[in-house]
Amino acid sequence: MNRGSSRGVVITGGGSGIGLAAAKKFLEAGDRVVISGRGGPRLKAAVETLSMIQESKGRIWAVQADLATQNGAEALASQAISHLGTIDILVNNAGLNLKERSVAELSTERWRAVLGGNLDSAFLTTQAFLPSFRVQKEGLIVYINSIAGIRGNPLGGAAYVAAKFALRGWAVALAAEEKANGLRVTTIFPGEVNTPILEARPNPVSEEHKIAILQPEDVASAIYFVGSLPKRALIPELIISPSHYTYI
Repeated sequence: MNRGSSRGVVITGGGSGIGLAAAKKFLEAGDRVVISGRGGPRLKAAVETLSMIQESKGRIWAVQADLATQNGAEALASQAISHLGTIDILVNNAGLNLKERSVAELSTERWRAVLGGNLDSAFLTTQAFLPSFRVQKEGLIVYINSIAGIRGNPLGGAAYVAAKFALRGWAVALAAEEKANGLRVTTIFPGEVNTPILEARPNPVSEEHKIAILQPEDVASAIYFVGSLPKRALIPELIISPSHYTYI
């Protein structure tokens, strides 16, 4: 491990699933990592798991924050910069869904909760870190979106689809505006992934189905690949899907 070349990486939604798997990838490469999430016990368990990686001591931190609020996003940025100094990579992975997904079931409260957890959190976190990226004149932001952000599907629900479509638009606009400041932006669109968000499905998901779809480490590998490209290279958008799917 070359500590001199280690990067500062921030991963939201890092307490489980894709975020936790991505944190593991970067730590194994010798990078310094801050993970965030809303749940204290889950974050604590994640840090304990990540601390088992060889020579990870002093390279992993957790910040509990509600990123759907400006205060939470700004607290994460402040603490992450304090721990890491330079932020090289920001992975906006935080997201949520609800069991009540149809338009008929969609109340104003639930609509706002889904947009807050998927769209507002990404916007507010990005805004909180942008000043440091602009000063550095370089950096990479990776948004974990969903295939639902490209092709609306009733499975995800109307609010989730709306949030993910909007997130794609936000990322495109951000990339165009901040290119002059050296900021690179990538959006990754995973298909079904075996993460805790499956617990919010209207109907239970079988263990057989969970095994057949993408695993968190599959998407983490894609994140790490994008993060490992030289600064002269960029993948604006990347789709990763279970191999047995027909992508039409």
